[in-house]
Amino acid sequence: MPKSVDMNLNSEYWNTRYQNQNTPWDADGITTPLKEYFDQIEDKSIKILIPGAGNAHEAAYLFQKGFKNVWVCDWAKRAIDNFKVQNPSFPESQLICTNFFELEQEFDLIVEQTFFCAIHPQLRPDYAQKVAQLLLQKGKLVGLLFAQNFEKEGPPFGGTAAEYRTYFEPYFQIKVLQQCYNSIEPRKGKELFFLSQKI
Repeated sequence: MPKSVDMNLNSEYWNTRYQNQNTPWDADGITTPLKEYFDQIEDKSIKILIPGAGNAHEAAYLFQKGFKNVWVCDWAKRAIDNFKVQNPSFPESQLICTNFFELEQEFDLIVEQTFFCAIHPQLRPDYAQKVAQLLLQKGKLVGLLFAQNFEKEGPPFGGTAAEYRTYFEPYFQIKVLQQCYNSIEPRKGKELFFLSQKI
């Protein structure tokens, strides 16, 4: 279990954000970098986890494209309920309303999209370790990370590529960690594309 932190970023906090529709990070659909990555995956049987998924546009896209082994995790019940309403054919058994750090399954691919930036930075080493634990050997972590620090206290919390490497290099071979060339317009120049493989 991760260490406790002095911020009340718990399930109640995030549930309230979704109840109040206070989700300015939501892109209202899958973003280009992840869409293009998913589109080149040939094996649609792989087991995929999207942690801290929120409205889980990525899960909806993958499912519609024939990836049936997609799992959504968020500890905000309202986010899970919203997804159920929007995606009634998605298997309810693959919707997990729990703390990511308490998951005990194994996956081939974990997708990072606005979850890493939502947890307190003190938990980042725990996140990297937990992701490695959840991935099968040679499993992959792919996603987007902020390319800058912020003056205002988060969430969201920013960071730099050099900082991120310190968390992930003990567990992963980092294949790509670079400025994202195909970000959606509001995020241009502000995010890194990240692809790594469990050692």
